[in-house]
Amino acid sequence: MPGIILTQRDSFDDAYRKFKRQCDRNLIVTEARARQNHETETEKRKKEKIATRKKILKKLFMLRRYESRL
Repeated sequence: MPGIILTQRDSFDDAYRKFKRQCDRNLIVTEARARQNHETETEKRKKEKIATRKKILKKLFMLRRYESRL
């Protein structure tokens, strides 16, 4: 679990920013979303779109890599 140590001169905004950064580094929000049981249609479409883009970029990368060796 993330935890932050504050000093006297830290404002609420600074503390919140530190806490949020630490949560992002520990992937807490991402993991919580992954553990949810229900997935909406928009989330499914978004994941499919990301996966498709990843596949296309991977193929393009491999093709360019192959062509550079010729």
